[in-house]
Amino acid sequence: MTAVNLERKPADKPSRRETLWPRFDNPSAEKVGEIWFQAPAGTDEPLLIKYLFTSDRLSIQVHPDDVAAQAAGYPRGKDEAWVVLDAEPDATIALGTKRVSSREELRAGALDGSIVDLMHWQPVKAGEFYYSPAGTVHAIGAGLTIIEIQQNVDLTYRLYDYGSDRELHLSAGIEVSDPVPFEKPPIPGDAGDGRFILCEGGKFVAERWSWTGTRRVDLGETPGWLIQVAGSSKVDGNDVPAGDCWLIDGGASVTPGDASDIVFAYPLAKRAELFSAG
Repeated sequence: MTAVNLERKPADKPSRRETLWPRFDNPSAEKVGEIWFQAPAGTDEPLLIKYLFTSDRLSIQVHPDDVAAQAAGYPRGKDEAWVVLDAEPDATIALGTKRVSSREELRAGALDGSIVDLMHWQPVKAGEFYYSPAGTVHAIGAGLTIIEIQQNVDLTYRLYDYGSDRELHLSAGIEVSDPVPFEKPPIPGDAGDGRFILCEGGKFVAERWSWTGTRRVDLGETPGWLIQVAGSSKVDGNDVPAGDCWLIDGGASVTPGDASDIVFAYPLAKRAELFSAG
C-alpha cells in the first residue's frame, strides 16, 4: 500500500449541524456532528483524523495518557490537536482550569456544575491551532468547524455534560486529570520550504503545506495522513479534492494544485526529513 483514499464515516453526536464545511456535500440535510476518516479494515493505525461540526458546547472531558490507557486495556492514550477552519464570532474552547486546582475541587465542580466556571474558556478564530496533551481537561464550544488529529483510540472520560443523560466517568476521569492552567506550546512556524510546522514533539507532528511542484514524500515505515483542506492535489497521480484524507504508507508523489491547502500529520516525536524531488 502506498496511498489510500480513506473512507468517510459520519458520526452521530449530540452537537451536530445540517450546514457543514463547504467541502462536504450534505444532500440529505441530516445533522452531522463528526466525520471520521477510517483506515483500511484490519489495521490499527496510530492516528485518527476527524472533522468536527459543533452547534452546542461539547462535554467537559479528559483523555488518559498511554500508560493509564494501557492499564485500562486500551492500545494507547489520546493526545489530540485541532486546526480551526471556521468559527462563529463568539466561539470558544475551554482548555485547562483558570487556576491550579485540586482533583477534589474538580470532582466537586463536576458534581454541582461549577466546573463550567472553573474552566478557562477562551475565544478562538479560524486559522488557529491547538495541541491538547492527554490529561488536559477541555471542552470544545459551539459554532466551530475543526479538523481533529488524535491518537487512534475511542476513549473519552466525560466529567460534565450540562445535565444530559449520557454516562459520566468521574472516577477514571478525575484520576487522569491535570487541573491546571493550560500552557499553549509554541508553534515552530515556517520551515522555509512551503511547510508551516504546527507542532512537533508530543505524539505526532502536524504541518500545513502550500508549496508548488511535485515532491516525493517518504516516511519509511511510518504512515502519514494528507488532509486536503482546500483546492486539490494529486497523490501518485490520483485526484485529491478538498475534503479528502489520504493515508500514505511508505512513500508517495504529491503535487498540490493552485490554491491548495494541505494539513499533513504523522506520528513522530521529532520532525523527519520527508521530501525529495518529484
